[in-house]
Amino acid sequence: MTETPDKQANMQWGGRFAGGPSAIMQDINASIGFDRKLWRQDIRGSRAHAAMLATIGLLSPEDEHAIASGLEGIAAEIEAGTFAFDTALEDIHMNIEARLTDRIGEAGKRLHTARSRNDQVATDFRLWVRDAIDGLTAQIGDVMLALAQKGAHHAADPMPGFTHLQTAQPVTFGHHMLAYVEMLDRDRGRLADCRRRLNFSPLGSAALAGTSFPIDRHMTAAALGFEGPTANSLDAVSDRDFALEFLSAAAISAMHLSRLAEEIVIWCSAPYRFIRLSDAFTTGSSIMPQKRNPDAAELVRAKTGRVTGALVALLTVMKGLPLAYAKDMQEDKEPVFDAAEAWALSLAATAGMVRDMVPNTDRMRDFAGSGFATATDLADWLVRVLRLPFRSAHHVTGRLVATAEAKGVDLADLSLEEMQSVEPGITAGVFSVLSVEASVASRTSYGGTSPKNVLEQAEHWLTVLA
Repeated sequence: MTETPDKQANMQWGGRFAGGPSAIMQDINASIGFDRKLWRQDIRGSRAHAAMLATIGLLSPEDEHAIASGLEGIAAEIEAGTFAFDTALEDIHMNIEARLTDRIGEAGKRLHTARSRNDQVATDFRLWVRDAIDGLTAQIGDVMLALAQKGAHHAADPMPGFTHLQTAQPVTFGHHMLAYVEMLDRDRGRLADCRRRLNFSPLGSAALAGTSFPIDRHMTAAALGFEGPTANSLDAVSDRDFALEFLSAAAISAMHLSRLAEEIVIWCSAPYRFIRLSDAFTTGSSIMPQKRNPDAAELVRAKTGRVTGALVALLTVMKGLPLAYAKDMQEDKEPVFDAAEAWALSLAATAGMVRDMVPNTDRMRDFAGSGFATATDLADWLVRVLRLPFRSAHHVTGRLVATAEAKGVDLADLSLEEMQSVEPGITAGVFSVLSVEASVASRTSYGGTSPKNVLEQAEHWLTVLA
């Protein structure tokens, strides 16, 4: 006689429950709709657990072989899309275990010896986040490479540097690109830190107190690539710091990508026209044929909300939970899965846009000198050559800017006599520092925007990222 789904579910729970769950309870309790993403990690963890049980004599070699073979067959079914996921079995763990028992019989029922779904899911989830970290770290490196390549190519091309979105001082486009390389390198560092802290195995912690079976947790930890087993069974099953840290790193990185996306949106706009994106990363308008909208950048900017929201959501889930496990923690996976997907897509789009964009170097150079952008160079000259105190030099420069502004000209267009009417010691040598090229070339301090510095830094990153 074929078992009904409710009876199948009850069989998993054992004899404790005589009646089936209500439809509403099934819906709210089931997680198979999203935690099926953990199937690879679940099978991997189960194979390591079975091998350990066989080593210590809790499984016969025949049962361990049957389990390994059965799990391999289940993996093939899931890969082929023929596996029948059953909501009545709640989650990926019970779905795989039930199918394993269908395939191999009694041996499948022995697999859950000395473990609980609590340590099982904690292990699976850590493995999934670790895999995600490895993939995302590679993606971040690709964006960094694209930025470093663009930075090397445009190491000497001036553009306006902004503070308060007002023209401040000239920088180079390459320098601007490398600023994001630094940000993304910190993002990689946060992921590396997260990976190091999560890389301990909860498997064998059982429900919350450990187990009376003589298991070898070091063996399963090593088999799964963990540094070792977790040291406290209560913490092991209830900890989601690794997921929160992952989401924190994701939120910071998504914010960095959003900042670049915002600049791309601005730079593409008609008033700026600093860069051009091709049709590959823009869309048109339904009624305005002239439009080229930077939709990829806008969507990268928007997806930051999803990633940040995922962090807040999981913090909210965890903030009031006593030790150890509570069903609330079933809500840990969806925000992590969604954030990882949004982050990965944003990284891919950003790498594509950086490689695709073509800077309008002539226009950027013209804007680089606007708004009296070389005023600081004038003040520095007064300090360096005339030995004026910087505050006095600042005051003199301010008066000269006011004079130029009143005449509707740049500082370099003032005559020597007009400058000397404000500060008699000024000589014709001052004009050598008032060009955009001279300004960027003079910024030779470590980390500065001089083309020599920028090219050296770009080449360093190209070597590191090769």
